Amino acid sequence: MLDMRLSARADYALRAVIELAAAPDGHVTADQLAKSQRIPGKFLEAILTQLGRSGLVRSRRGPDGGFWLARPAAEISLADIIRAIDGPLLGVRGERPENLGYIGAAEPLQTVWIALRANERAILDDVTLQHVVSGVLPDSVRKLADDPRAWA
Repeated sequence: MLDMRLSARADYALRAVIELAAAPDGHVTADQLAKSQRIPGKFLEAILTQLGRSGLVRSRRGPDGGFWLARPAAEISLADIIRAIDGPLLGVRGERPENLGYIGAAEPLQTVWIALRANERAILDDVTLQHVVSGVLPDSVRKLADDPRAWA
């Protein structure tokens, strides 16, 4: 069985940014984010800095400071956040699948990795923060999750 692996940094980043998207006034302090999602504070600060450099969140210091989304939640996909934290969605030994050179009987593996990346993108590029916050996920995602094999 093949398991998708998501780094702790990417998981924390997703959770923090979803909290930002759900914030009633649009901005939240790092301390509030850390407490609400049980994310270690120093770890979260580094993640928020990285998301800021990627243009996904903005911040302001001071008494009215905090973090907020740089774009509307409907315009930020889960893939945008994962790429900002971990880089390309699917790599094999740190390489993009199209740059790999398999030979002999293993040659079709490259096509499998490219198809797997395309499938991963079909979900993560289509699901936005707004989908998650609203609880209304795309039909294609619901259909996949409704298959009992998905839960095994």
